[in-house]
Amino acid sequence: MRRPKKYESGEAAQYITRKQALKKLQLSLHDFRRLCIIKGVYPREPKHRRRAQKGASDIKILYHAKDIRFLLHEPIVWTLRDYKIFGKKTGRDRAIKDFRNLKRRLDMMPEIKMDHVVKERYPTFIDAIKDLDDCLTLMFLFSTFPSLRLIPREQSALCRRLTIEFLHYVIASKSLRKVFISIKGYYFQAEIKGQKVTWIIPHYYPFKPTTKAEVDFKVMSIFVEFYTIMMGFTNFRLYHSLNLAYPPQFPGSITDDEDTFTDESSFVSERISCLNFDLLKTDKTVLENDDDLEIDYDLLEQDGDSKKVLRMKQEAQETKKLKNLFKGLKFFINREVPREPLVIIIRSFGGRVSWDKNSYPGGTFEESDESITHHIVDRPSMEKQHISRDYIQPQWVFDCVNQKTLLPIAKYLMGAELPPHLSPFVDHKRETYVPPEEKALRDPSLIETHEQSEEESAEEEEEEEKLNDQQLEKAFQAERDQMDDGEDEEEDDENMEEDDDEGLDENEKKRKNEKKNMAVEAGKVHKVNKRAIKKDEIEEHRLKARMVKPRHRNLFRKLIREKQEKDKELWLMTKKRKNVEADAKLKKKAAKKAKKQAAV
Repeated sequence: MRRPKKYESGEAAQYITRKQALKKLQLSLHDFRRLCIIKGVYPREPKHRRRAQKGASDIKILYHAKDIRFLLHEPIVWTLRDYKIFGKKTGRDRAIKDFRNLKRRLDMMPEIKMDHVVKERYPTFIDAIKDLDDCLTLMFLFSTFPSLRLIPREQSALCRRLTIEFLHYVIASKSLRKVFISIKGYYFQAEIKGQKVTWIIPHYYPFKPTTKAEVDFKVMSIFVEFYTIMMGFTNFRLYHSLNLAYPPQFPGSITDDEDTFTDESSFVSERISCLNFDLLKTDKTVLENDDDLEIDYDLLEQDGDSKKVLRMKQEAQETKKLKNLFKGLKFFINREVPREPLVIIIRSFGGRVSWDKNSYPGGTFEESDESITHHIVDRPSMEKQHISRDYIQPQWVFDCVNQKTLLPIAKYLMGAELPPHLSPFVDHKRETYVPPEEKALRDPSLIETHEQSEEESAEEEEEEEKLNDQQLEKAFQAERDQMDDGEDEEEDDENMEEDDDEGLDENEKKRKNEKKNMAVEAGKVHKVNKRAIKKDEIEEHRLKARMVKPRHRNLFRKLIREKQEKDKELWLMTKKRKNVEADAKLKKKAAKKAKKQAAV
């Protein structure tokens, strides 16, 4: 039996460099990268890099040898090779100016088919839904792009159509659960087939092209090329689960209208108008929602854990109530308010929404409609107002969804200072800093204490302002006089006691001293020595560290490091909050002084 040589087995045989993979597949770097993205093959990090690189010390891009062998049998490899041949032949026809032959070749251009790859990567429908987060975020981003050099117009138009189809499913199924406004964009989370899907819709800004050094649009476009195929399959299955006609017929054309590609404002308006209409159903006899298909929790309670079943029952009731949160309400959006996220949210929870038809297409009712209940405004005041409706700021809609109830509108009125917009995606039981507003929301008993502390601070400020400098000086002077009188009286009492003691016997002196010892004296404030307590904690920590076994020391250090980082973050956030509150108080004081001076 032949003895194996060095680097012929083990980790060296399991990994292959990118250069060797290109040579084995006979593809260019661009085609290899494209193939890997489509098939879901990525570089791997070995445990022992030097062994995997056969003794080489420099860092190389490594792949599993099994993955490269897996790519050898892929039909897309042959299509990529056909592209290479096609490029050479069309280049030759252009060079010799044989345009007739060039036109014939362009009609026979090879196409990459990815249907089998989608089925291979996602064997079940639930697997595809689990992988929708990145897919949706990237497609929503590309749906806002105009035609660029590396992003064809057809691709951005297809992304736009597929994302609108998905949003229509979310609206029809009422599967939206959480929303949040951030710097990156609008976060949305929907519950589809029991899986939580989170995506980001970017803020609308007029498009500004970036340099190639900042963003690699070519790689992003390859991802989108695969995601569009996957999203088409997913939308088809989702629509048929609700008995909706697919593909849906939108009012007007959102993909073929050339005017929307030349004018960016009409490009956005057309996309939003397509969200404000109802889809056609294939079978109208089927129930609109799954609300009637309720689970018998009483039967489950007999078989399983009663606490778990009760929790499930409570969650089901909350979800049912949340689905119809805005049912019966009519919203009108003012022209300065971003419409797309609000249309998605309001329609997903049973509400009706419209805007000015003259400014943007797609409005369903006029501003003068008396049945409008809420008017969403993002400006300090309006000249013409209706008594029959509430004028609120956009944050009210987001906060109502996150709190799963219709909140009081007092804090969200037009021109009012808004409360903090809390994220619903954080863990409420976390050990890090939790703002007082969030604590008050989780524990209703803390709402009163938080309000009382604010009122007390306001009262204290008023009292401080009322006291003049002369009154303060008089108070200090009176205290000094009292202190001097008290010291004189104490000295007189001591002298009197000494005179009395001289005329008494020894027994009487002893009794008097015993009475003094047994007398009750006023207690003194015990000052806590923080430095000594900190020293004791450090000593205790050292003793704990000594007790840890050598094999667990790295883990112990890691835990201590994590705790220190959390404590530091908590301290920084608390300090930041104090600084913010102090600045707010100073601003209030300055505003009050300015008002008083103006009144005088």
